[in-house]
Amino acid sequence: MQTGNTGFHGLVMCFCLGSSVLLARGLDMDMERTTATSQKAVRQAPSLCAGEQEYVHQRKRVVLQSLRRLAVNCTADSVPHIALLASGGGQRAAVGLVGSLYQMEKEGLLDCLLYLGGVSGSTWSMSSVYSDPEWSINIDATVARLSGPGVELEAVLAWLGERAKEENFSLTDIWGVFTSAGIMKQMDLRHLSDEASRNTTNPYPIYSAIEKHCFSSGPIEGQWFEVSPHEAGFTELGLFVETSLLGSKFKSGELLEETPEMDMVKLQGVLGCALAHEDTMKEFIPPWLNVAGQRDSAAEEYLRVYSGLHKLVALTRSTVKDPTALSYLGELQQILEDQMKRSESAWLEPKSVEERKRLSQLLRTELLTAVETWSESLEAGAFRTQVSLLTTKVLPKIIAWEWGTTSNFLYQYQDAGLLMNVAYPPFLGEKRDIDLIIAPEYSAGNVFETLTLARDYAAAVKKPFPEIDEHMLEEREWPKDCYVLEGKGSQPSIIYMPLFNRRNCRDAEEVKEKMEKFSTFQLPFSQEKMEFVLETAKDNIRSNRDALLREVHKAVAHRHQRKSVLL
Repeated sequence: MQTGNTGFHGLVMCFCLGSSVLLARGLDMDMERTTATSQKAVRQAPSLCAGEQEYVHQRKRVVLQSLRRLAVNCTADSVPHIALLASGGGQRAAVGLVGSLYQMEKEGLLDCLLYLGGVSGSTWSMSSVYSDPEWSINIDATVARLSGPGVELEAVLAWLGERAKEENFSLTDIWGVFTSAGIMKQMDLRHLSDEASRNTTNPYPIYSAIEKHCFSSGPIEGQWFEVSPHEAGFTELGLFVETSLLGSKFKSGELLEETPEMDMVKLQGVLGCALAHEDTMKEFIPPWLNVAGQRDSAAEEYLRVYSGLHKLVALTRSTVKDPTALSYLGELQQILEDQMKRSESAWLEPKSVEERKRLSQLLRTELLTAVETWSESLEAGAFRTQVSLLTTKVLPKIIAWEWGTTSNFLYQYQDAGLLMNVAYPPFLGEKRDIDLIIAPEYSAGNVFETLTLARDYAAAVKKPFPEIDEHMLEEREWPKDCYVLEGKGSQPSIIYMPLFNRRNCRDAEEVKEKMEKFSTFQLPFSQEKMEFVLETAKDNIRSNRDALLREVHKAVAHRHQRKSVLL
């Protein structure tokens, strides 16, 4: 890795829903200078920090007892390193992971896990389940919360009101609070670093995201960012700060200004706000605009505002119980849809680039005017007051498309990158030395894409990864419910479990239909949809218990064999 004049950066970050994107930019600083001073603030090392090492050491005792209950022959020095890595996929992933964890516990397999990792939508449910220090033995309560009453709009707006006073208030805050309250049905104000002092009842959590700058214009080494109760930093670069400092300002490797750690509501927005990523607007593109020559930068500027407003209304509805307020919000949703329909003829007329830019500005203004007119028509009362905060504080952020910042550190690069929707990178190689990865797959698109991208990533950074059978890839449109990629030597084995598969779908067409019905970027799930995804995820674990247990046995043997070779 070149270290000459490339430079670190005081990072301004924004992670963003579905594709878990992290935007970053910063102030240049010299690499050699940082290396000399980073002992105080930035830890540069390829190894685990002391806090995670101690947690893992203690957690292995829990894993050993679990293995013995399952009649798995294992000694204290052969406890396998098993991680469950959940994919992204919006609310489908958030709900699916809860279902998978629930059934893992019922099958006696949950305590076999040393680690739990997530990205994007699965980090929503991780942040929710870990609000209970003993969620592994209280998993029923976690499932019940998804069907609970949720959080009232008043509490949501109170939190937003406080954040709006801050210099870096942005759409990240807005997305975080509405996702937390409207989808996960809670607002958890704890800090992730609080978990550093917990006992080892639960698997050790690793939250992951992709750093967008390096995804689009930098090499693989700077792409993946991980956050644990102890540290936050760049996986391949081995650059970390204490999690309690995430959000503080750094310069030349030194802590410049310490600020309060963000709470889990904001972190949930940071880890899952893919609305800032252009691909997520596809859900809102009308057919007449999704044709060659029509979808350009001007159209996308308009779509950003429309999709942001549409999503905001939907999430607000999920926090409201009053029938009158729900009726008002229904009117606003119809107003937005009518505005989109009326813009069709204007967009389809031939226009120059400049004319389309002016049209985009005009239509955005009309959208916002329609929202303001609607808000002014509301009867005086609590709901109108609440709406006033949304229109005065939230609308300007949607118009400007301002996503959040957390000052940090970053290494600047110039090459190309990859994207995958499962957080494999933190779990590859010697650092966490994983024997078995259990990978429930909730992603949309090509069902095996996360695997092939992970394989390519591993090859690029020279990390071990099991071979993928090319015949398996031919089943992408109608996959089986469970695949096992056998690891050899230092390679981890992987149990890959697509959510919709041959056992619960009669053919490839039904897989496609279900993915569309439970698409990543849609309104919050109804109770019926949520229960369906929960039960589907549970059933996938239940039906593959034997395969899971068989691979756990192999993982113990794998760990023992590798220990013997080292001796």
